[in-house]
Amino acid sequence: MSAGLAPGPLLTLVISETLQHDIKSGVKVALAPFITDLPIILLTVFILAKLSNFHNILGLIALTGGCVILFMGYESLCTQGVELNLKEAKPKSLTKGILVNALSPHPYLFWFSVGAPTITRALGQSIFAALAFLFSFYALLVGSKIMLAILVGKSKNFLVGRVYIYTMRLLGLALCVLALVLFRDGLRLLGVF
Repeated sequence: MSAGLAPGPLLTLVISETLQHDIKSGVKVALAPFITDLPIILLTVFILAKLSNFHNILGLIALTGGCVILFMGYESLCTQGVELNLKEAKPKSLTKGILVNALSPHPYLFWFSVGAPTITRALGQSIFAALAFLFSFYALLVGSKIMLAILVGKSKNFLVGRVYIYTMRLLGLALCVLALVLFRDGLRLLGVF
């Protein structure tokens, strides 16, 4: 959910499309991760499956993931609202949303350092655990962007209001806790614990 609401290129595009056109346009952009992330997920899971016996490498990846999540948590804790510059925004489409998400480093960093290791670990339990992670992740990621498009479409002041800022800070705190869990897992894989 934090990734879905965190300021970034895709969120800005969701907002600008909603403000310039309508809620439906913002929702189309919010759906872009369903299209762009599948190749990223398959590639990162494949690479990590090949590295599954290399605990030191997986430990370093977990520590990197902890740093990524900690940074995302820090950014969320420091959120002051979203700044929009609609004069520079041009009409966008689902294709533009796909391009923005595919060219952003965020999905690649997330899936390589956090998402793929989580799926790999979940697959060790059952396919249903991995599917539950994927379903809940995308329900919250895309769902939060859709919810934001609806809120923006109905209230243009939401993004600088207190509810948004406090929600982001609470989610930032949750991300920091998750980063600590990744640090613990990374240190265990490296044999420190």
